[in-house]
Amino acid sequence: MISFCINLLLLAPTLYMIQVFDRVFTSRSNETLVWLTVITVAMLGLYWVMDWIRARLLAGVGALLDRLLSEPVMRRVLEDAARPTGGKLMFLARDVGVLRNFFGGPGIVAILDSPWLPFFVVLIFFFHPLLGAMAVVATAVLVGIAMANFRLTQASVEDIQDSTRRAGRFLDIGSRNAEVVMALGMNDAVVRRWGHYNRKALRLQHSIAEKTAWLVGGSRFARQLIQVLMLAAGAYLVIDQRVTPGVMLAVTLILGRALAPVEQLIANWKLIGEARAAYRRLDEVMAQTDPATTRVPLPRLRGELSFDRVAFGIRPGQPPIIKGISFGIASGEFLGVIGPTGSGKSTLVRLLAGVWRPQGGSVRIDGAEISQWDPKMLGRQIGYLPQDIELFPGTVAENIARMGKVSGKAVIAAARAAGVHELILGFSKGYATDVGVNGENLSGGQRQRVALARALYGMPRLLVLDEPNSNLDADGERALFAVLDRLKQAKITVVMVCHKPSLLARADKLLVLKDGMIAAFGARDQVLASLMPAKVIAMGARRERA
Repeated sequence: MISFCINLLLLAPTLYMIQVFDRVFTSRSNETLVWLTVITVAMLGLYWVMDWIRARLLAGVGALLDRLLSEPVMRRVLEDAARPTGGKLMFLARDVGVLRNFFGGPGIVAILDSPWLPFFVVLIFFFHPLLGAMAVVATAVLVGIAMANFRLTQASVEDIQDSTRRAGRFLDIGSRNAEVVMALGMNDAVVRRWGHYNRKALRLQHSIAEKTAWLVGGSRFARQLIQVLMLAAGAYLVIDQRVTPGVMLAVTLILGRALAPVEQLIANWKLIGEARAAYRRLDEVMAQTDPATTRVPLPRLRGELSFDRVAFGIRPGQPPIIKGISFGIASGEFLGVIGPTGSGKSTLVRLLAGVWRPQGGSVRIDGAEISQWDPKMLGRQIGYLPQDIELFPGTVAENIARMGKVSGKAVIAAARAAGVHELILGFSKGYATDVGVNGENLSGGQRQRVALARALYGMPRLLVLDEPNSNLDADGERALFAVLDRLKQAKITVVMVCHKPSLLARADKLLVLKDGMIAAFGARDQVLASLMPAKVIAMGARRERA
């Protein structure tokens, strides 16, 4: 409605011109000129106010859209990134920015103004049928150019975005692995590979620019030609005394105003196409129902675990990593998981922590299939320490508190439980120490111990540890042994992937994986006895303690 009023108010200069040419010049009345000028200036002032209101409304719509979508989209991005083949939605947050900027750009204004084109064409018919017919032809020409532009660029815009995202994803991976790239002399190879992706995006952009350049230029040429022809037709009618000179000029201005949004649509079609593609991607993702809204809250976790014929593979059609395994442990038991490289140990703990979902069978916690648990409620009651430690930019306390509201008492309790309280106090700023990006201000062992405290935050009833001693020195391992002893005394359910006999000595049960299947499962001593002679085990344990 505001756009309609704005377009109506823009007729004021045209009507002013008609009155000046046809009334003021003939009557030579200064009073008429003054009042016409005052009225027109007032109408233009009203136009200014309404255009400002529309701009503010559109900016508000963009901000509201961002506020409504940003957090849900970020949640979906994180959920997708946790999947085995994640990363497909990494640039979905950028799509929110594209839509927000679209509402503040010229594209949305052209879309809002273009529906009033028929109104202006009908208005021209009232001045003279010949001029109205020429306006119809002119409109058809420009709309045809706009449709041709749409057909030529529709698929190309999405291809460009896909290639740009691929290049950006590779650049992000290269940046995160810059240390390996520099150490192994991979700079040139990585740059060439990124250049390959980037050049593909540039080629597509160049191709679409070539396709649309003549259309954009043609639309401008057509608009100028139309105005010249309209002036010629108007002049012919003036000479024939069928219309007045004021009408001739007014009709030309009205048609120019009517066709301006169409020309803007053609010029900004790339931005409109990007916004359209972004909207479609967001719509597809946000249309997926969130099952968490239908889950019934379950009682507090006790820590009883069971796998029932669980199978899992990264992609359909590829050999599964986990091949129909079944086992169970009671609440408070300590399970050690061992096996050769590539046997599926890390995959198993990800399934257990709810990071990945099985493709076959069921993973149950306290008798309930893991899909029945609210991920947020389950996550608060589980401690998870992955093999690859990642800390978030922020303080040590914020990382231990899982980037939520910091409770000093709970943070210190978790740090004491992880045996890292004294280590943190030794930092220059204690718990307020900034860990940096990816924990760069801490050593590998310090990151692992802080991550263990994060896993123990809130005193979870289930703790999942994947190689918790991979970056620890002798002091760190002794602190880890003390932590495991305390967890065992507190009857906390622990599932730990490890290889050292000194850690396995604390396990109640052992699970041996080989090629994604269970090679052995049972009481610790029984499984170890089946794998190696008891003297070798005892010697290994003594060596570890020494």
